[in-house]
Amino acid sequence: MKLFYSPGACSMAPHIVAREAGIPVDLVKVDIPNKKTEDGGDFWQINPKGYVPALQLDDGRVLTEVGVICQYLADQAPASKLVPPFGAFERYEQMAALNFASTEVHKQIGALFNPKLTPEMKEVQIATIARRLDSLEKMLAGKDFIAGDSFSAADAYLFTVLNWTNIHKIDLAKWPNIQAYMGRVGARPKVQETLKAEGLVK
Repeated sequence: MKLFYSPGACSMAPHIVAREAGIPVDLVKVDIPNKKTEDGGDFWQINPKGYVPALQLDDGRVLTEVGVICQYLADQAPASKLVPPFGAFERYEQMAALNFASTEVHKQIGALFNPKLTPEMKEVQIATIARRLDSLEKMLAGKDFIAGDSFSAADAYLFTVLNWTNIHKIDLAKWPNIQAYMGRVGARPKVQETLKAEGLVK
């Protein structure tokens, strides 16, 4: 399989899941502004939406959307227990965590990448992000991971988008549970492998 990614982007979540699950994927770097793959290919042909991640299966079919790709990869390696089995209530709890990461954390922090954001708009956005982090702080109270007692696909996604707080200089000290969570997940060997593979740490 091929995982089309951009370093540090949300595509890092399925990259982490693949490594945690022991699933080999070929990484294909994408120049997002120019919609070109590192070998000069037209990324529009891979994903008509124009953004990463995209997972191309061995038969040529392509999956898009972070949460879906994370679940798909986790399901390919059930022994990794990165996603609960079909029908289990815990699976729906994890889907809720994946959706929260997508619609509330990714969407809100990701908005700060917009270069046309005025200082006033940025102030409003930071306040919205703080409210989401307040909620997440409570969700993580007394827990090591977001959806259960062990690391899951949802943690890969949540860690990836929360990592953007470093880029935007959002101090997590106000949210000690989140800060501890980021340290815990960030220290995982497979997460470190991913960060190194994407050139984000040495």
